[in-house]
Formats: sequence, structure tokens, C-alpha cells
Amino acid sequence: MTGLNTILILLGLFLAGGVYSFAKQKLPVGVVVLLGLSSVFCLAAGILRIQGLWS
Repeated sequence: MTGLNTILILLGLFLAGGVYSFAKQKLPVGVVVLLGLSSVFCLAAGILRIQGLWS
């Protein structure tokens, strides 16, 4: 596991926490969706890098 994998996964988890917080505060749906998509993409990129499917 490299530093970039760790950063991507931690960033994804941080953004996922933001999604929960923003949804709880009843912020606009567009912001919550954008943050959720960012979280999914970061987590997916980190996992794909760990598996060696994306360099």
C-alpha cells in the first residue's frame, strides 16, 4: 500500500462523513450528491490501486 492509496481512501472516508453531516443539516441536494460522488470515486480509486488494477 502506497501513500497515495492511503490518501485516497482517507479522503473518501472524510467525504463520506461530510455527506452524512450535510444531509443531516438539510443542505441542498446537489451539494450532498456531489460530495457523495466524490467520496465514491476516491474510495474506488484507492481500492483499485490497492488491487493493482489502476496504476
